[in-house]
This record gives sequence, C-alpha cells and structure tokens, in this order.
Amino acid sequence: MDKSAYQVTIENSIITAETLCNDYEECTFINCDFAELNLAEVAFSDCSFSGCNLTNVKIKHTAFKKAIFNDCKLMGIQFTDANRFLLELNFTNCILDYSSFYQLKLNKTCFLKCSLKDVDFVETDLSNASFDKSDLYAATFERTNLTNADFRTAINYNLDPS
Repeated sequence: MDKSAYQVTIENSIITAETLCNDYEECTFINCDFAELNLAEVAFSDCSFSGCNLTNVKIKHTAFKKAIFNDCKLMGIQFTDANRFLLELNFTNCILDYSSFYQLKLNKTCFLKCSLKDVDFVETDLSNASFDKSDLYAATFERTNLTNADFRTAINYNLDPS
C-alpha cells in the first residue's frame, strides 16, 4: 500500500485494500464505497467525499486534514482512533449515527443537516461548532466544551447544565 494520489477524482468505485493508497492529497471521492475497510495509517489531506459510504471503517491513526463530507454515510466510526494532529472535519447532510468523537478537539466543526443519533461527544471540544438542522437524538454530551456552539436549528438534543 505504498501508493499516493494527488488531485485525483475517484468516482463510482468500491475501494478495497488492494486499491487503497496510503496518502491522498486534494482528492475527490464521489459515490465510493469504503464500508468496513481498514483505513489505518491512511492520510487524507484537503480531500472531499460526496455520496460515499464509510460505514464501520476502521480509522486507527488515520489522518483527516481538512476533510469535507457531503451526503455520506459514516455510521459506527470511532473518530477517536483517528490521528488527532491537524484533525479538521466538516459534514453536510451526512449520517453519523453510532459514531464516537470522544475527547476530540472539533472546535469550529460544522455539522449541517446531519443525523447524529447516539453519537458520543463525551469530553469533546465543540467550541464554536455548528449543528445547523441536525438531529442529535440520544447523543451524549458529558464534560463537553460547548462554548459558543450553535444548536439554534438542531433537534432532539438534550444538554444537562449540571
């Protein structure tokens, strides 16, 4: 897997261990299926994902630097396992149910029109994050930094001020 990709668009593909690169820079993934794939140690820098399925991918030490997800399915992902250095994620119209962001620094992260059901945000820094039109049913916020986080149009969230 000692391959890299730069400014490549990958469309309508099932990504497998055999086709996976270890470094993607400024790449675009459209309607790609990564489901159940082990993405350990892979780096995604300035990459966008549109209409992709990343359900249950394993992301041990995976780097997401300025990664943008639109209309993607990202269920059951342990974002906690990702490489935390320069971690920057943004989501629009994505399904992130049953995922975990435990103890991550996600300040200024945008969750626009996302499903975040049963998501773990325990001890996460979500300062200045936006949850515009997102569904946070049963999402867990404990010891979470929510300074200036925007929940104005979010639904089904429960924040305990104690």
